[in-house]
Amino acid sequence: MTPDYWLSAGIVFALALAASVALTLVARRLAFRMGMVATPGGRRRHARPVAKFGGLPLWGAFTLAALVAQLLPVERADPNEAIRLTGLLLGGAFIFIAGALDDRFDLSAIPQFVAQFIAAGIAITFLIFIERFNNPLTGEMTAPWPHLVTIIISLFWLVLMMNTVNWLDGADGLAAGVNVIAALLLFIHTVREGQLSVSLLPLALMGAALGFLAFNWYPASIFMGGGAVYLGFTTGALSIIGGAKMATILLVMGLPLLDVAWQVARRLAVGKNPLIGDRGHLHFRLIDAGVSPRLLVAGYYVFCLAFGLVALSASSRMFKLIALVVLGGLAVIGFAVVARRGLKRGA
Repeated sequence: MTPDYWLSAGIVFALALAASVALTLVARRLAFRMGMVATPGGRRRHARPVAKFGGLPLWGAFTLAALVAQLLPVERADPNEAIRLTGLLLGGAFIFIAGALDDRFDLSAIPQFVAQFIAAGIAITFLIFIERFNNPLTGEMTAPWPHLVTIIISLFWLVLMMNTVNWLDGADGLAAGVNVIAALLLFIHTVREGQLSVSLLPLALMGAALGFLAFNWYPASIFMGGGAVYLGFTTGALSIIGGAKMATILLVMGLPLLDVAWQVARRLAVGKNPLIGDRGHLHFRLIDAGVSPRLLVAGYYVFCLAFGLVALSASSRMFKLIALVVLGGLAVIGFAVVARRGLKRGA
């Protein structure tokens, strides 16, 4: 890697960080004027009304930095990179607008899911899809799947990531910080793979999320709101662009993903709509049990970072598979302990 690359990387990160800070200040003011405010009550336990227009700094800072990155002197090896970037930005813009409408009008679950599928469809149309994976048992790449299978799996992955980050956004600084970690590890992975131009995209996302995190840390002066879905879409798409890095994201986001599965199963088991939120998520239960929000968030960071580093350091795909199994086992044990001790369940 040349000095030009590191200069370009520094420009992208600094620009995303600065733009995110500036746009967060703007978003806090606009939110109260436009009625994008989270008031206490129901699942919300904060003490005062808080702005919830976090999508503006996340989308605006990332989009600006991603576009500037295209002008910098960085090696570009993928002939389809411009097409995928277009899909990333168009799909991101669509889900940002949908998230802003949700912040203003509190949309029901159905229109939110429709918007998520449309955003995922835009990404897939512009070649952001999963068509094969490395078999951990043989170490070989599978043959490309039929188009229908590729579309279904890609839709599932992108919608899953959008909802995972959205549901994770239940404690100050939690979703933003975990996605900073995910973006950092994706950046390191792409640099190591020699995908230098692609590596600037997770770097831009890391700067955008980090700038927002400065205001979203406990006690938050602004919530992510619909920006959580945008963040999930972008993280999910970046794990595909330049070659799927599913093991990295599965390990970094393993605990939040398993929490999603736990909540869906729990709600179905008691006859509730799995799409309707409650305070049954692990982070809500722990906070309701008296765990400090700062300690809770720090614990998530450590857990996600530790398993993400396993994804980076392990050369054997079988070892990564074992790590995923261990992660799942630890999470299941933790969920069982939390449930058995009678921590507050969602309403």
